[in-house]
Amino acid sequence: MDPLRNTRLPDLPLHRLEVPLPHLMPFAIGTFDTIGPLSRASFPHRHTFYEIVHVTGGSGAHVLDLVRRPVEPPQLCVITPGQVHHWAEADGLTGQVVLFDEDFLLPHADDAAALRVLAGRPGHPAADQAAPIAALLAEMGREYRDLRPGYRNVLRACLHILITRASRTPGTAGPPPGAPAPARDRSAELAAAFGRLLCEPGGAGRPVGWYARELGLSAGHFQTLVRRATGLSPGRLIRRQQTLEAKRLLSGTTMTVRQIAHLAGFSDPAYFCRFFRRETGMSPGEFRDRAGRNHHDPRIESIAAHPDGP
Repeated sequence: MDPLRNTRLPDLPLHRLEVPLPHLMPFAIGTFDTIGPLSRASFPHRHTFYEIVHVTGGSGAHVLDLVRRPVEPPQLCVITPGQVHHWAEADGLTGQVVLFDEDFLLPHADDAAALRVLAGRPGHPAADQAAPIAALLAEMGREYRDLRPGYRNVLRACLHILITRASRTPGTAGPPPGAPAPARDRSAELAAAFGRLLCEPGGAGRPVGWYARELGLSAGHFQTLVRRATGLSPGRLIRRQQTLEAKRLLSGTTMTVRQIAHLAGFSDPAYFCRFFRRETGMSPGEFRDRAGRNHHDPRIESIAAHPDGP
């Protein structure tokens, strides 16, 4: 089964993650061919998940948030949730594609910020990291296919190393001193600032109006710019961050539900439990029970291949 599914939004197609067998991880790795034809989509679309592509062959261009960059293998392309991208005039694309959602980053919270930095360009040369990255992806592919004991932990560790190695590639640390700053879309700039504030300690507990005032915008303009950049409302992004923070605390601490509710921005633990069930399809206790194993949100499409391999 193709791990990518295409649904329609009013303005752009939205690719969601789909799990043919819900007990498997929100993660997949494969080639352009094994992941499926949507991995080479030539039409602009958004993702609800992260994608890392190591392009090893082919021609054309990758267009990310309206910025076009020629395909020049070996090359890395990183796409984060909400970004708009497509492959233009692509021919013979080869390489490895890694797909995963926010849950898969829980053990390494800083990786989400690193991925946002990497996604600032539509593609960049792998340079001296090409061989180590290719070897690491091959190892991840074997772990994903073989499903040996502990494979989930190995894959999470490998993903963290992959993101670290990708961060060492040229052009990921910003422009050189004195270089002119590239033109930035106002909505993308605003969404990035909102994302930074949202990820601050306690950020998920603030109302939408607080963010609009902090960023010097009217509530309506703020809503419009964030939705234009991400495809989601500020309220939805806040709820997603609250859910993510709750998941991190449930899976990584022994705090009580009351304590976690408070840290996630809820004054009423009972309301938090209703919120968490609505967002994830399970209670906080059920999520915590599954966290030591492989957990999956039954309300959200995810990605995984058949256990026989991608």
